[in-house]
Amino acid sequence: MKVFLIAGEASGDKLGAAMMAGLKSLRPDMVFDGVGGPLMQAEGLVSRFSMDELSVMGLAEILPKYRALKARVREMADAVIQTRPDVLITIDSPDFCLRVARLVKASSDIRTVHYVAPTVWAWRPKRAEKMAHHINHVLALFPFEPPLMRAAGMACDFVGHPVVADPVATQKQADALGAGTVVLILPGSRKGEVSRLTDRFGEAAAMIAAQVPDVRFVIPTTGNVHDLVKQRVADWKVPVTVLPAGSPDKAAWFRRADVALAASGTVSLELAANGTPMVIAYDMAWLSRIIISRMLMVDTVTLVNLVSDTRVVPEFIGKNCKAGPIADAVLGVLADPQAQQTAMALTMERLGLGGDAPGLRAARAVLDRLPQAPVKDH
Repeated sequence: MKVFLIAGEASGDKLGAAMMAGLKSLRPDMVFDGVGGPLMQAEGLVSRFSMDELSVMGLAEILPKYRALKARVREMADAVIQTRPDVLITIDSPDFCLRVARLVKASSDIRTVHYVAPTVWAWRPKRAEKMAHHINHVLALFPFEPPLMRAAGMACDFVGHPVVADPVATQKQADALGAGTVVLILPGSRKGEVSRLTDRFGEAAAMIAAQVPDVRFVIPTTGNVHDLVKQRVADWKVPVTVLPAGSPDKAAWFRRADVALAASGTVSLELAANGTPMVIAYDMAWLSRIIISRMLMVDTVTLVNLVSDTRVVPEFIGKNCKAGPIADAVLGVLADPQAQQTAMALTMERLGLGGDAPGLRAARAVLDRLPQAPVKDH
């Protein structure tokens, strides 16, 4: 059986690798083709070119590479059409992947699967209707997404979120980091986020420290923002430990923290997996703030609130992203962390914790909808 896969960034590489492992366990005759990163390559994919070529974000980054990316879209579509796999699976990176799928469908009847549903529940709902013209089947990370995709005309299966398969530190490892109150600070993984948020987070940290004498602040970083974070926190009025990318203690600090102050994003699910209550804060450029506030269709951007169908995680977004209210909220969570525990546990349960691994569920969902003999139980 031939499967053509396309992933364009590290998160997609991780999803793709887990699904490939699941596919191989269900169908030993599996043959892979396409583009992916080191994790997918370790599962047997010989990538047609470096996935790094596709890992660009933002208008300023894309414009200089537009011509080359457009050529890669055509190249990938031609490769799929010529090799005629049993299925084309595109993984996230919709700006690239859905363009490939569109060209493939325009010239063939090859089945197309897209892994990671668009966030039509948050904004731009008509994206799903446009996808339905060239995507047959969607693999969703969140349990509330399948009805939206089916309403737009696509098959859709909830396969679980990868966070439920990520390892977490033991309590013993967390306890080894010492006593005191630990506040984890997570100002984002992009330079723009770090630049906008660190000053306000630093002001909030000083207010928290004034009320909690034994507090320790810890900031895990990624490689692309580590130096910037170090630079931005140099002027903070409180001491802070900045962890380098790849720190062996990162998982233990996530488990050890009493509360986290985090930028909005999937990190809220990583915190929930560790049982760490949180306060979410985020801001963006002035124009983006106005545009997004008018387009947003939900009353919360925090995934724990959305999945648990609660609003127990405080959030401070846009014009509300101010140090004073943020600090008050962190102190409130420290005083009553139990308020979030039930919602975090429910979130992890609804995302698939305790069931089959998401990669295996994704693989089974793909195979079950293909016109072939049933796959073996696993």
